[in-house]
Amino acid sequence: MKRKSCITGKVVDLLFPNKGIVETPEGNAHVKGVIPGQTISFIVKKNRADHAEGRLKEVIERSPMETAEPCPRFGICGGCSYQTLPYKIQTELKAKQIKKLLVDVFVRFENAADEDWFEGIIESPCENEYRNKMEFSFGNEVIDGPLELGMHKAGRFNDVVTVDKCRIVDEDFRKILKSSLEYFKSRNLPFYRRSNGEGYLRHLLVRKGTNTGEIITDIVTSSAIDFDFGEYTELLKNLDLKGKLVGVLHSIGDSSGDAVDGSDTEILYGRDYFYDELLGLRFKITAFSFFQTNTPGAELLYKKAREYALTGDDGAERGIIYDLYSGTGTIAQMMAAVAKKVVGIEIVEEAVEAAKINAKLNGLENTEFISGDVLKCLDEVKEKPDLIIMDPPRAGAAPKALAKILDYGVERIVYISCKASSLAFDLEAILKAGYKVEKVCCVDMFPSTANVETVCLLSKLHEAKHHINVKVDMDELDLTSAEAKATYKEIEEWVQEHYGFHVTNLNIAQVKQKHGIIERENYNKPKSENRRQPGCPEEKVKAIEGALRYFQMI
Repeated sequence: MKRKSCITGKVVDLLFPNKGIVETPEGNAHVKGVIPGQTISFIVKKNRADHAEGRLKEVIERSPMETAEPCPRFGICGGCSYQTLPYKIQTELKAKQIKKLLVDVFVRFENAADEDWFEGIIESPCENEYRNKMEFSFGNEVIDGPLELGMHKAGRFNDVVTVDKCRIVDEDFRKILKSSLEYFKSRNLPFYRRSNGEGYLRHLLVRKGTNTGEIITDIVTSSAIDFDFGEYTELLKNLDLKGKLVGVLHSIGDSSGDAVDGSDTEILYGRDYFYDELLGLRFKITAFSFFQTNTPGAELLYKKAREYALTGDDGAERGIIYDLYSGTGTIAQMMAAVAKKVVGIEIVEEAVEAAKINAKLNGLENTEFISGDVLKCLDEVKEKPDLIIMDPPRAGAAPKALAKILDYGVERIVYISCKASSLAFDLEAILKAGYKVEKVCCVDMFPSTANVETVCLLSKLHEAKHHINVKVDMDELDLTSAEAKATYKEIEEWVQEHYGFHVTNLNIAQVKQKHGIIERENYNKPKSENRRQPGCPEEKVKAIEGALRYFQMI
C-alpha cells in the first residue's frame, strides 16, 4: 500500500489493544479504534512485512453489533471507544483479545499452561458512572474558539471538548464541571498553551469516595496570574451534590508536561484528602495518590487476586508475602490477615507514606512499606518471600527486576496487569524460568473503553522433563537488542503525545546510552573534538525514560 494513501476496507477481527485487522483489495492493514463489522477508510502510515498500519479516517458503515446509543460526544471525545456496543459484546471482545494474545505466547513453550487456564472475564458491577476520579483539561475545540473544559479530542492532543454529559462519571462530576466552566468563562481567564507556555487555566481534578461520598477538587493553573479563588470556592461549596465536598485545592504547575506532583498545592477549603472503603478496609486518599478508578470493580479484581494467592490453601499461614509495585498498599493490606508479614515496595514516595497511614488506620501491624525501585529494594529485604504478588506499571516489570523476582523461585506468583501486552512480554521470561500459567482471569474495570485488567496465577514446575531452569545475568545480555523495539521517530512521537514537547535524536541517544543501550557514534559524540555536546534537560530525560519503558526497552 502506498504511504499516505486513503484505503477502504472491512474490519474482520481485533488484536490487543483494540487494533483492528482490516481486509482490503490491496492486502491487510492494522488500524486502531475500530470494531469488527465496520467498513472504514484509513490513511496508510507504514508498511510491515505482512500488513500495513493505518490511521482511521472515517467509519463509512457501522458494524451490525453497534446497537447501543452513545453519549453526544462519542467519536469526538477520545475517552470511550466501545460505547456503541452492548456491554456483553464489549466484554466478549476484550476477553477474546486477551486470550489470543496469551495463546500466541504459550505456543512457543511446552507445558506453558493448564488446559482450563482461561476463566473468561468478570464484568464491572457498574456499566455507567463508575469512575471515582477525572482530570478534566481546559482548552478550546477550535482555534480562537470559546473556553472548553473536558477531554482531549480524539487524535488531537491540543484540542479539548466539553464533556458535561459524560456517562462514565456521576452527576456530581458533571455539576462540578459545568459550574466551573461557566465561572471561569465569566472571568475571561485564559487557558494554558503548552506550545508557548502562556496562559493560566490547566486542569480540574475531581475525586470522589464511592462508598463514602466524600469529594475533593483541585484546580490546576500556571503561576502566570495571581487570582483569588475565594468566590469560586464558595460556588463549589454551595452546589447541590449527592456527595459531600470535603476539600478544595489549588495547585500550580509551570512544566510544559501535564504531570502535576502536588508540591505546590494550597488548601482553599477543608482538607487535601478524602476517605473511601474497599473490602472492609478504610483508605485515606490524597489528590495525587493512586487508587483504582472503579471502586466496585476493584473489589472484584482484588478478590480474584486473593483467590489466586490462596490457591491450595490448607488453612496454613501464607508466611512472607511480597507486594511489589504496591502503590498505596491496597493489596498488601488485603493479604495481611493471611500472612505472617507483607512487604510492599513502591517507587512513589507519597504512595508509600499513604500506605503506612492506611495500614495504621486499619490496625494492621504485620505490614512494611519500602520506598524505592523494586530492583534495588529487593536486596534490602532480609526475609525471603513465600508468595509474590506483583502489579507493575503499564510497561510491565523492568527486565533486571523481573530476573531478580524469578530468582526467589517461590511456588506461586500472582501477576496483575493493566496492560496485557506487557504481561505477554514478561511471560516469556517467566515461562523460561520454569513457571507455568495455572489461571488467567480478566476483570473489566473500564466499561465503554478497550481497556481491561488481567490477573494471572503462575506456579513453579518441578518435574525436570517439563522445564529447564535458567539463571539469567541481565548484565551479560546484549541490551542493544532493545533498539529493535522502537524507532527514534516512534519515541519522539510518544513523548510529544504524552508530555507535549519535542525531543531530538541526540536527546534520545543520550538517555539510551545512560541505560546501556549502545548507540551509533554520530549520535553520541560531537562532530568536533573541541565542541561541547549539550546535555539533555532533566524534564526530557524523564519523558524519554517513560517512552523507553513503554516500548519495553528498559
